[in-house]
This record gives sequence, structure tokens and C-alpha cells, in this order.
Amino acid sequence: MHQRSKNKAVTLLARRKHFSPLMLVGLSVPVVLALIASAVLILPHLGSHAEVVNGDCTVIVPSQPLSAQGLATPYQLVATDPANGPCNESNKAQAAFVQGAVINPATGQISIYNPLVIDQGTQPAITPAVPQLPANGIVALWFGSNGNTLTLQDMNGSLRRGRCVNGVRGSIFGQFSYCNAPDFFRAANQAIQAGKLVPPALGMGQDGLTCPTTRDFSIVDQDQSDNVTTTYLITASDQVAQNNQANAAALGGQVQKNGSDERLLTLVDSALGCTPWKAPDLADPGQMLPALPLNELQASAQQAAPIALVPAGDPMVLTNNQPDLNKLNAYRRGVDQSPVPTLAEASTTTYCKHLLVIGSARIQLDMQFTQGLSSPDPAAANSLYTFLAQRFVASYGANGLNCAGLLNMSDPVAVTTDGNGVAISATFNAGNTNTQNQDTNPATGTNTTPATGTPTTTTVPATNPTVLPTPTTGATSKPTAPTPSPTADPTTGTTPTPAVPAASPTATPTTGAGG
Repeated sequence: MHQRSKNKAVTLLARRKHFSPLMLVGLSVPVVLALIASAVLILPHLGSHAEVVNGDCTVIVPSQPLSAQGLATPYQLVATDPANGPCNESNKAQAAFVQGAVINPATGQISIYNPLVIDQGTQPAITPAVPQLPANGIVALWFGSNGNTLTLQDMNGSLRRGRCVNGVRGSIFGQFSYCNAPDFFRAANQAIQAGKLVPPALGMGQDGLTCPTTRDFSIVDQDQSDNVTTTYLITASDQVAQNNQANAAALGGQVQKNGSDERLLTLVDSALGCTPWKAPDLADPGQMLPALPLNELQASAQQAAPIALVPAGDPMVLTNNQPDLNKLNAYRRGVDQSPVPTLAEASTTTYCKHLLVIGSARIQLDMQFTQGLSSPDPAAANSLYTFLAQRFVASYGANGLNCAGLLNMSDPVAVTTDGNGVAISATFNAGNTNTQNQDTNPATGTNTTPATGTPTTTTVPATNPTVLPTPTTGATSKPTAPTPSPTADPTTGTTPTPAVPAASPTATPTTGAGG
């Protein structure tokens, strides 16, 4: 089009040898001004529209989700409110993930099977194989999301049959939910007590400290023990398949990953020369996988005090930004943590004290092992080290756990970002970690530990780097769903509303969350 217009203009000029250049300029100016005005008015609207991503998605849970056939039936992803745009599993900012585990009570053996998530109305790239489950095996499921919220939708009573918990009445957790987890953990802990199941020892890291767990204050953030380690394959045509050796060989494709504390542990383990607990993958014979239930069982058995347990101020257990004991305990039961009788016994202030002393110190100490490794999120940080640092800053700040306000102590970590907002270095103030009744900062070396890179601006991240920006509707990493019924208790449960909520995800948990 441009070349044809250019040729036409040259021809006209050749024919009209006496055409005045001043007249050409006079005619061109209004045209140029009109084009500029159109660009100013139109392009911003086009750009902003393209950047809008619906962060509130729903997965339709298949019938009989705890059965072998139910595990092999793909979950369907759909927008919680279609008016806000679609949800697509191939979009890494919206992708949802399911992790399954089964324990054989007779032997204590745990196996992993990660069900597939596909877009509603589509087919998987390769149909998942039906797993072989042990007789009387107890199956549980956990859910994660790269979006803001993930709501579970019923199909023919699936939430009741699966004993699924999405939060409490009127207020979901956000990105996280589970089905039958308390029963699974009860059986696993009985097997541990009987000597049938033995969580492996943590071992010693290259930093001279015990290898971390998901309840180590160097691993946790403002919403610990969230999301899963599941990954999927995304083909060039945006179809989805389970990530196993056979599918990868047949399809190639891109690996879709869930940003999570559970997966972060495996990355830090690798940096420190530690090994996460793994179990057989029923979707990939001969292969072993890490998983949320393995991480939490090992943490429960091996983590030395002080132990990080979900605090009352965790944004995922708030309702209308206020502490909620029912919601706190519902979350804890889903990750093998003991419920508490009062909010005071899940003190966020105490949690912050340990985070301040232990978390920042080990991040600094382990810089030599983490700064040369890839970042879990290149859009947030340029290395594993700077990712951990900016994640700490986000958790410590007012939009996280508000540790700075609770402790009346400024953040001991400052993160420097480049022009794109990517964390490229971090500076530590070790003297700011000595709080009353806390241990001495165990970190060694200098206080300032910048990573490679040219700083352009120093900032304190405003949001949790592992959670996407706040959505316009529904519960978020700081859930703001309507106030739940004061008598709602996920341990007794009610039948969820089958339909997807129209605007705000307010799915109600079902029965069977007893701990």
C-alpha cells in the first residue's frame, strides 16, 4: 500500500513540473496534523485494550474428581465473568493448574498424578491416560493459578463428591483451593506414625545450613504454601497436554509453569545442592515428581523451630481485608497445618519478626549460590537472588504483611530495578534485623550485595511479585469478596452454587474439610 502511494505521488509530480513546493508543504501540514491527532486519540485505546487480561478465572471440576476416570478428565477453564474477557490456558498470566496425589494406606506409598486443564470447548493435544490407583487409595487435589483468582465450579455434584474447599462462604482464598486434602494428610500422617511412610531427611545445604522447607522463613512470603508444582505442555496451536516424556517427544511445545512457593522451594534446593522429596508420576511411568503434599509433609516432619505457619494476616485468609478465623483454619487444613482456636495464636507480628531476622539473612547469605541462576520470573527479577530479594520486600511492606508497620521497623532490604521495573540488585542493612527477643542475624559478609546490572531506579515493590496485579473484581491476593456468613464453617460445608458467579467469585466450599 505504501509503495503504491509513493509511486503514484512521484508520477503526479513528474507530470506537474511547475507544481509549487510551498503549496505541497501547505497541503501536507494539515494532513500530518490530522494523522497525529488520530494517533493520539486511537492508538492509546487500542494499546490499552490489548493489554487488558482477565485475571479472574474458573475451572469446571469434572464429575467424580477423586476417581481414576475423574483424574484423567481435563478440567475446563472459563472466565468467571465473561464480560471481563476470556481465560485461556495458553496465556501464562491466566493459566490454572491442578495437582493430584494418592496414598495407599496399606503401604504408605504416595504417587502423583497431575490432571490437565484445557480451555472450555477445546480438546487436549493428547488425551491423558487413566491412572491405575491402589485399592482403597485416598486421592486429594490442590489448585493453583497464575491469575488473580481461581474459582471452582461444580459439575453434577463434583464439588460435594470431591469435598472441595475454595475458601469460606462468600470469600474464596484467591489463587488456591483443594479437594479432600485433610483426609489425605490424615492418612499420610498415620502412615508416618506407623513407620510406613518416612519423609526424607532435609540434609545440609552448601551454605552450611539445613536445607529449607516450605515452612522456612527464607522461603515463605506474604501468602505461603500456595499454588502447586504442576507443569503443562502448550503446543504451537495453543492446545494443552500433560508434561511427560512421551508427550514432550511427540509434541515439543512450551512448558507452562505455576508461580508458587512450592515450586520456588525446588529452585532454591537446586541452588543449594539440596534435593526435594519426590514420588512416582502416574502419568509418566518411571519418573519422579515433587509436589505440594510432599513438601508440606516433609516440612511438618522436619522443619526446626521457628516454623512458618499461615498467619492471620496472610492476604489469602482475609475477608474484606479483615482477619477471619474460619478462613485461616480452612486454609491450614488444606496444607497439613494445625488449626488454631484464636487469631492471636496465628500472630502476624510474631511471623514478621521471624521473617525479618531469618528470611533476609539467608537470602543475603545464599547470594553466592543464587545470583548466577535464572529468575523464576524474568519480568520481576534478573536472577534467583534478586527474585528472592524483591519478593521479601513485597511481603514485608504495607501491601504485603505490613511487617514494617507491625514491627515499627523499616525494611532491611532495598531493591534496585532497571528501566523496565526488573530487579537487578539488592542492598541489605543487617543492623536493622536485631529485634527484641530475636536471634542474631546469622548472615555473614558485607551488608551491601548488589547484583550485576546498571541501576536506574531504586524501588520497593508494591505487590507480591508472585501474584499478578490486583483485579478489578472478586477476591485477590488480598481477598475482598463479600462478608461471609458468621456461621459458615468449611469443616461442615454446604453445597456450592453450580453456576459461575456473574461478577465476583464467591464459590462456597463443600463438605469434608475436617482436619
